[in-house]
Amino acid sequence: MSDNTTATGRTPVDFWFDPLCPWAWMTSRWMLEVEKVRDVAVRWHVMSLAVLNEDRLDELPEEYRDMLENQAWGPVRVVIAAQQKHGDDIVGPLYTALGTRFHDRGEGVTREAVVDALKEVGLPVELADYADSDAYDTELRASHKEGIDKVGQDVGTPVIAVPGADGEQIAFFGPVVTPAPKGEEAARLWDGTLLVASVPGFYEIKRTRTQEPIFD
Repeated sequence: MSDNTTATGRTPVDFWFDPLCPWAWMTSRWMLEVEKVRDVAVRWHVMSLAVLNEDRLDELPEEYRDMLENQAWGPVRVVIAAQQKHGDDIVGPLYTALGTRFHDRGEGVTREAVVDALKEVGLPVELADYADSDAYDTELRASHKEGIDKVGQDVGTPVIAVPGADGEQIAFFGPVVTPAPKGEEAARLWDGTLLVASVPGFYEIKRTRTQEPIFD
């Protein structure tokens, strides 16, 4: 992912997500707004909270551990299978279809929601069977590693990478924001995020979250 322009001449923004994460979903909706107001094009990639946390499950709260073990593998496996079988361009639309059902509509991570999402984007519903298959776990882990290696192991999803002024990628976790900014507010957040992320040695801005994700 070292090229600095897309085929249309726009700046590529590589975005790694786990479809299960509501905060990554919020950031992804903001990123779609940024596409409208800045000359960028998002390229979507999967990462996995299950992979990220698999070596420290015993340290996690029981509820979160249960989610990782029983829900987290399925959706991301379906997305990586769709990508392998139908190409990179399907990843973004499928993520939107899944996330709309999981998060905006509150349907939960169910097979029915996955099947309906596949139908919406014109994919075979049989891809839902990959939720319980490790057939593409090698590719899933490779995609995850590509993203997480850019920022380190002590973050989560999403990861964003964009070419810097010198052509080398600037990568960061987040931003974590709710609701997803729109219009010029989305543009200002993008500009500011790139500004701080491009400073050598800059690592973190953070404050305690006081709101749950606001889906609109």
